[in-house]
Amino acid sequence: MLALLAGAPLAACADLRQAELARQAAAANADDARWYLTAVKDDPHDYYTVDRSLMRPELARQTVPFAGGQKPGTVIVDIDERFLYLVQPDGTALRYGVGVGRQGFSWRGVAFVGRKGKWPNWSPTTTMVSLKIASAGQRESGLDNPLGARALYLYQGNRDTMFRIHGTNEPWSIGEQVSSGCIRMLNEDVVDLYERVPVGATVMVRRNGHWRV
Repeated sequence: MLALLAGAPLAACADLRQAELARQAAAANADDARWYLTAVKDDPHDYYTVDRSLMRPELARQTVPFAGGQKPGTVIVDIDERFLYLVQPDGTALRYGVGVGRQGFSWRGVAFVGRKGKWPNWSPTTTMVSLKIASAGQRESGLDNPLGARALYLYQGNRDTMFRIHGTNEPWSIGEQVSSGCIRMLNEDVVDLYERVPVGATVMVRRNGHWRV
């Protein structure tokens, strides 16, 4: 009996801890849910548009003047500004807000779209696994997949750089420096970009005012 009574406070503490964890999880899910508006039919998964009022206005997809000199169809990513530009033939560019790699993980250089993927699977790199950013193993496509609805894979020559432009299941990260190096976009924005950019398109990623590593 004494043993049972002694264990009772521990059991109560464990129950309270579980209840608190459940409360925190429910709060986090509710906070995530407030970002999403309407479902968009897609194959094989639907995705949700984002409440743009929760984002800074400059991060919205928009047409802006552009005089960089690159040919139409070129994709330009400015890591410092957190913007992706798709150069148009009339002196403008389509500008998208993006999330970029955190300090020490961001990449810069000139590459091209080696291939494109619709609702791609995802596997973390060996570096991500060794740094315990993610656990090893492949994650199937879906709303909880870090690559989101679309991915553009960046190549140099015949080599996959392992950097991608892709969708995200964390819309609050757009405009921030939080990823493991890839360029994140809202799912609705990466779907739009995916339809406009062919395999072979040039991608220029600038950081600290420079293209070259």
